[in-house]
Amino acid sequence: MTRFVKPLRVRLFGRRKKGSGQDNSPKDLQKDKVFSDQELQNLGLSPDLQANLLQVREILSECSDVVFREFDFAQDERIKLALIYVDGLVDKTQVSDQILRSLMLDAPLVEQGGEFTRARAFMLIKKKLLPMHDLKETNNLGQVIDAVLEGAGVLLVNGHACAIINYSRGWEGRKVEESQTELVVRGPREAFVETLRVNTSLLRRKIKNPNLKIETMKLGEVTKTDVAVVYIKGIVNDKIVAEVKERLNRIKIDAVLETGYIEELIEDSPWSPFCTLLHTERPDKVAANLLEGRVAILVDGTPYVLTAPLLFVESLQTPEDYYQRWPVSSATRLFRLFTIIVSLLAPSVYVAIITYHHEMLPTALLLSMAAQRELVPFPVFVEAFAMEFTFEILREASIRLPRQVGQAVSIVGALIIGEAAVRAGLVGAGTVIVVALTGIASFAYCYAASMSIRLLRFPILVLAGILGLYGVICGVLFILVHLATLRSFGVPFLSPVAPLNTGGLKDTVVRAPWWAMLRRPRLIGMANPQREAEGLKPAPPPAGRKR
Repeated sequence: MTRFVKPLRVRLFGRRKKGSGQDNSPKDLQKDKVFSDQELQNLGLSPDLQANLLQVREILSECSDVVFREFDFAQDERIKLALIYVDGLVDKTQVSDQILRSLMLDAPLVEQGGEFTRARAFMLIKKKLLPMHDLKETNNLGQVIDAVLEGAGVLLVNGHACAIINYSRGWEGRKVEESQTELVVRGPREAFVETLRVNTSLLRRKIKNPNLKIETMKLGEVTKTDVAVVYIKGIVNDKIVAEVKERLNRIKIDAVLETGYIEELIEDSPWSPFCTLLHTERPDKVAANLLEGRVAILVDGTPYVLTAPLLFVESLQTPEDYYQRWPVSSATRLFRLFTIIVSLLAPSVYVAIITYHHEMLPTALLLSMAAQRELVPFPVFVEAFAMEFTFEILREASIRLPRQVGQAVSIVGALIIGEAAVRAGLVGAGTVIVVALTGIASFAYCYAASMSIRLLRFPILVLAGILGLYGVICGVLFILVHLATLRSFGVPFLSPVAPLNTGGLKDTVVRAPWWAMLRRPRLIGMANPQREAEGLKPAPPPAGRKR
């Protein structure tokens, strides 16, 4: 038995080495060893520069983008320095002009007539010779490695068991441009980018208030991604902030590459088809949510920002609603509500009426549709299901292909396939019209909500094919009950409709004018419910007043 167990144990766990005691000296570091964060945090720096470089080189072995630049301080061969950084993550102009040139050539100009010593050189470097905006000292090897990989330059001085971290980040990034997924006719044209500090600066530009708090943490055991929690102190509910932080600190995962990773790990109802966190790439939308008492989650490396809590009525809202006059915005929201109903129920109601409820159609329309379907070999349920499935394939194909090709596939493909199917007698013309209307209606509101509606359309279509309108009603009731049970960080998803809050109805299906929306949402902005002063309704001057 030992002949079989021992080789298996060696293959899975490796051979045991004699002497389990661990020493943090550089000689115990191995080139091929995988170092954990805990091991690195337990390692310290040495006064010997070459020993420190040996440690860093062994940890960052086979990393061709890591640069080790050794040089003399003020051209004095007795004082050795080394600069470590990652090529592509630092600003080379700052490295050359503000670090290397300053330490190699400008030091004698700063300290004229004095003799340099190691202690004096270290003090001069910190006090006078590094004109950087952010400096930090550390004697921990783990912090040195983290700083190098984050894009900072690390300066080591011979004779000192301490490193100077200078944050001279300067990687290439996308410029602030217009959002491609949330277009508006009237409003700001800027959108978030993939750099975290650029995104936080966009929020700072819109909310110039010291109560705007930005707390940063790292998530991802391997990626160590910077994540920022943003809120406005005094407006946000402190319990929501505490809950957001608690859920984020609970995350233990190898990588966080996008907000979608975090969304699935902190949402209230992971089995629900509906999103309970809003994701957007518009700074004005995030700023508006913060001013209502919500919390924003920003992740370095993605332009999409999460905000919580989320209400279902936000699927009817766009930033442009608040930039136009309120009657126009209210009418537009009513249209969006109609498109949600159409995109969810139009195919199902069509199948139910054609299959079971002929008496609901006028006689002329019924005869016309019967004539169209006379030669169609399939039931109307099979037609609708097949056309919906085909439309979803075309939609996904148009998204994944290049933009110019994708537009041709989505438009030309739908026209050709629909026309060919009708001419071949495989589907009726009415089915093609209903499916096309459903697809167009799904583009008229929030994309995240449209994904949920697209998913629910198929089970309701099945219920309509089996039970008719009774099945459609059962499906709608099930969805409403499910929505009523959802919570987003403790806030009811259907608020302010359920539970009913008459004051909150001013900004749901119909948007009231700004002078009438005196208070923030009751269940979100509880800390500071007053949004604006009373009596802001404009009015013409009295007839007798002189201008």
